[in-house]
Amino acid sequence: MIRGSLSGGLVLTSLLLLGCKTAGNDGIALVGATLIDGTGGPALTNSVVLVRRGRIESVGERSGFQLPRNTREVDVAGRWIIPGLIDAHAHLAPSLPWARPRYLAWGVTTLRDVHGGFGSLSVLRNRPVGAGPDGPRIYAAGAMIDGLPTTYPDAIGVNGENDARRAVDRLVTAGTDLIKVYTRIDAPLLRAIVDEAKAFNLGVTGHLGLTDALAAAKAGIASIEHMSGVPEAASKSPSSLIAAHYRGFYPGWTAFQRSWAALDSADLTRVAQRLAEAKVIVIPTLVLHETLSRLSDPGLMRDPALQDVPEQQLREWDVPGMIERAGWTEVDFEAFRRSRPMQDLFLRAFAGAGGRIAAGTDASNQMLVPGYSEHREMELLVRAGLTPREALRAATRNAAVLLGVDSLGLVAPGKVADLLVLSRDPLSDIRNTRAIHAVMARGHLLDADSIRAAW
Repeated sequence: MIRGSLSGGLVLTSLLLLGCKTAGNDGIALVGATLIDGTGGPALTNSVVLVRRGRIESVGERSGFQLPRNTREVDVAGRWIIPGLIDAHAHLAPSLPWARPRYLAWGVTTLRDVHGGFGSLSVLRNRPVGAGPDGPRIYAAGAMIDGLPTTYPDAIGVNGENDARRAVDRLVTAGTDLIKVYTRIDAPLLRAIVDEAKAFNLGVTGHLGLTDALAAAKAGIASIEHMSGVPEAASKSPSSLIAAHYRGFYPGWTAFQRSWAALDSADLTRVAQRLAEAKVIVIPTLVLHETLSRLSDPGLMRDPALQDVPEQQLREWDVPGMIERAGWTEVDFEAFRRSRPMQDLFLRAFAGAGGRIAAGTDASNQMLVPGYSEHREMELLVRAGLTPREALRAATRNAAVLLGVDSLGLVAPGKVADLLVLSRDPLSDIRNTRAIHAVMARGHLLDADSIRAAW
């Protein structure tokens, strides 16, 4: 196992910057790779991607290309280029600083941090400026808004619609990028939060509990985390599920996870179609659902990906302690596993109806390894029925749309120079996204192995 933690300064001094400027050079030309640009269109073979000052200057075919002045050519023939990955559901603040280089090494160049407490907004953004990136760029919610009593002590608790509006105002003043609501927010509170957030052009996302997914869509929610609220909307008798959410987080989450197996496929399809029609973006976090279903499996602790996690962090995760607090037994885990096919069915129906899916992981919560879990999420999306191209889009362009950021998620002129160079074709097997040869973050071309060597 890895011991200790890694500071941002050590990363900066230890990384091999393949694209370091030589005298007078301010550009890099990546020449010869097959480009999968994130648009969903056909791949461009034998391509040239020209990067200058952190932006993509041009994209084209190698035939007839002439290297501009002040540009360094990097031969990437026989490789593949994809946009930098975006983890659309992350919790970075508790895992500073060890998680940052893990994300980069696994090609995650942007994070959507959906809760780290109110003070996390300044912590996440107050990073040293150096010769290159020490981690992904971050869009953060700060503290989520919850009903009273709050599930977590660092959430903002609200009691009434005026209280809910003031919570939004407080987050806006602190510089939040999005508003996150949690399981104790009911429909009237959600309507007030969405209405207030609209005044600041901010989207609201939800880990739902007391509000079902269709009621949340009617209230104007922009996105839904974990596919929460879907069983409550699809169930013919949701009262027991709502009652479980009132009892507390773990009772509510357990009932939610178990409920999928008994849902009717026609009802799930109906909910999927209506959410797609409402243009609600779904962040399914399949890797979370899959991991929770396997928590009792001793083989989970032998996953090679855990070598990326410091021993101290493994101790802090305390999986046996979490299982005890939740009151989960093998009966629960079996029920969670029975629910997985129905979760996949909902996702297929949602995608088939034109719904937009964004890839997120819930890292760095228990057993969800920063960076690596994004690749597992894409693999699980393909297992659920998406094509490799659609899974890639979920982890790139769709996630950028969720963030409301036009400069990310594509390899195209004018976009931010965040991209991956792969040694194997991800369209033939989505697991090939793990074959990372190099990571470009903000125009800096980093050798993936050198990032790991600095741990």
